[in-house]
Amino acid sequence: MTTEEIARAYLSSPATVAQRIVRAKAKIRDARIPYEVPGRAELPERLESVLRAIYLVFNEGYLASSGDALTRHDLSTEAIRLGRLLVELLPEPEAVGLLALMLLQESRRAARASDSGEIVLLADQDRTLWKREQIADGIALVEGALASGRPGPYAIQAAIAALHGAAPTPDATDWPQIVALYDVLLRAEPSPVVELNRAVAVAMRDGPEAGLALVDELLARGDLAEYRLAHATRADFCRRTGRLAEARTAYRRALELTQQASERRFIERRLAELG
Repeated sequence: MTTEEIARAYLSSPATVAQRIVRAKAKIRDARIPYEVPGRAELPERLESVLRAIYLVFNEGYLASSGDALTRHDLSTEAIRLGRLLVELLPEPEAVGLLALMLLQESRRAARASDSGEIVLLADQDRTLWKREQIADGIALVEGALASGRPGPYAIQAAIAALHGAAPTPDATDWPQIVALYDVLLRAEPSPVVELNRAVAVAMRDGPEAGLALVDELLARGDLAEYRLAHATRADFCRRTGRLAEARTAYRRALELTQQASERRFIERRLAELG
């Protein structure tokens, strides 16, 4: 992955990430840290970093941060391969949870874009295109991770994805349970992006006004000021509540921050619809 892709994943600047990489390389060089395969006793303390790296790769494959293609099958496939290998070597609940999460998200790939490469939102997707075998595998894995009694952030996210995968129609989605799981996830791993995702779930449960209030709080804190999806989400809530001028402003801000071609076309269509 490029420095720019890593920076966008961490909501940071390419310059900051580049400096961190340079400092890390310099530390390895100056301290003459050798490459060694760690002993089994050392693996648990390294697991979180490995899981984070694999999920970073998967996310860039699941939703490319730039370029013409909405997804990058090469990256998501490689991340899943690494996830399976990790579960074979170290079947910890969080490793299992991450593999479940990736399989459940990947199961929707064929429905997430039209034949011409345009974005298809979750509510509009043809669910007959979802890969039921991957959904079944993911649900079985997440049930195992939750049964361990020590579910972490990846297992909780997988449980959310499982609820989406199990819903035969958008209206059948268990939004109250999804909001409850986001509450658990926020306690386990506080994050403004998790808060944004929870706001979307709240909007589906309680209406767009409720979601808009939460997004406005987030943006007021400045945590997601440069995050395109926060502004796109606010724009959608404003559109759904009839606040069309605010929707146009938010869509324009999202467009300024978006480098992904399919996302740009989607936002441009929304702006055209608003007049």
